[in-house]
Formats: sequence, C-alpha cells, structure tokens
Amino acid sequence: MAVRRWRAAAVVLLASALAAGCGGGNGADKPTAPSSAPPSTGPATPTDRSPHGVLLAAQLAAHDARRVEFRSSLGGERARGMLFWAPKTVLQLKPEGGTRQLIVLDTSAYLGGDQETAARLGGRHWEKYAGDREVPYAGLIDRLNPLVAATAAAAADGPELVGEEKLLDSTVDHYRVTVGADRYAAAQTQLGPARRQALEQALGSAPVVLDLWLNDKDQPVQIRRSSGGGVDLIGYTEYAGPLSVQAPAEADTADAGDRSLPPAP
Repeated sequence: MAVRRWRAAAVVLLASALAAGCGGGNGADKPTAPSSAPPSTGPATPTDRSPHGVLLAAQLAAHDARRVEFRSSLGGERARGMLFWAPKTVLQLKPEGGTRQLIVLDTSAYLGGDQETAARLGGRHWEKYAGDREVPYAGLIDRLNPLVAATAAAAADGPELVGEEKLLDSTVDHYRVTVGADRYAAAQTQLGPARRQALEQALGSAPVVLDLWLNDKDQPVQIRRSSGGGVDLIGYTEYAGPLSVQAPAEADTADAGDRSLPPAP
C-alpha cells in the first residue's frame, strides 16, 4: 500500500477537535512520502507512519467522518445498520433474520417496525422510549462506534503492524493492540464517567485484544475486539456518506411512558 502523509495541521486539528468533542470536516489525502525519509524518533503524531502515528491518524479519521454504515457480530448476534456520533448520536440497527428494529435519535429510542409490535400496540408499529439527557442503548453504541475503538487503540502501548492484507476487494493494513479494559475505557474522554465505567465492566477483567484493518484513508473498515465480554466483529462502509435515519411517523408510534428500556433486538 502506498505510504502517504497527512497535512502538518492534522496534529493541531486532532488536539483541538478531540478537546471540543464532536465536529470537524474530512481530512485531506496524504501525498506519498519519500522512501528516503528517516523514521521519526520523537513522540508519535498523526503525521508519521509509525504504528502509533497511524492509529492516531485513524482516530482523527473516525472522529471527522461523523457517520458510517456497519455490519456487526456482537457476541454472535448479527446485525446491520447506520451509526452517527456527531453532532448527535443516531443509531439504526436491524438484526439479521429478524423484523424488529431499533432506532436511537439522541435521547429517544424507538423499537418495533414489525407486525408483532403492531398487533401488541393496536396497529402502531413503533414504541417510543424517551429519556432525559442520557443516550439510550449507550453501551451498544459504544461497542459499535469505530471512534471508540480507534481511540482505545491510539492510547495503547506497543501497537503492532500485523501486515498488509486483502479484505473483500481492497488492500488494507492490519494493526493490533492489547490493552486493559480500564485503559480502554479511560481513553474515552469524549464519554461521561458513567459510560466509561459501563464500558470497562462490559469488557470484563481480561486484557482486550483489538485488531483494526485500515484503508488508504486510515479509516477502520473492520474491527475485531476480543475481551472477557466476548468477541465483537464489525465491518464499516460509507464513512461520511449520504446516510440518513428518520424517526418513525408520530401516528405510527406509541409512547412507552416510564417503562424501562427492554433489551436491544
């Protein structure tokens, strides 16, 4: 795979963008670096091509993309959908082989879209769960979010370039890190304390082995996470693409009131 470097301004952009939370535009492509360039001996940055520098660039690329399409296998449960992490949190998840769906729009969640739900609700296909200021199904979202995984990888010690591999019709670079669940969660400064604690508990006590396959824009196109909480495998396409998730029609929605959130489909 051709080696390319980021704009020098990417270092400043990463620091300011992550401090501000969500936002930012797409990064520019990196021109090919001269083969004679000496390796960096200073701290890793998104502008160098050391394993740590590349993972910092992956973190920046995921941060800037804001949205992605995905296919996932979380603990063996297969699904597909779309995820937005900025400026608002949005999720659409459709389990494989099922008809019941989940839609999260910031602080509201909608479950249903199937005939079984319609029969239970007297003809309405969706049940709405409205929170206060918390994002429903945040734990599921944090497992799916490529920014969360890339942030953990960039914070890990001793990242390893496994090598160049073929993934579907593309050539990708495969990186691997091993990190404690506590450090994986602590790296997520964009999340609140409660979500970081829940993430650490979900990962379990065993070390987390995190594999990332990156495309030529340093975007994670596949992530595999092995931990005490099980094995997750997620593939990503359409970074920053023309993706859209809409709330179900109000006339087709019933309010769940104060009932607790049921498990995700």
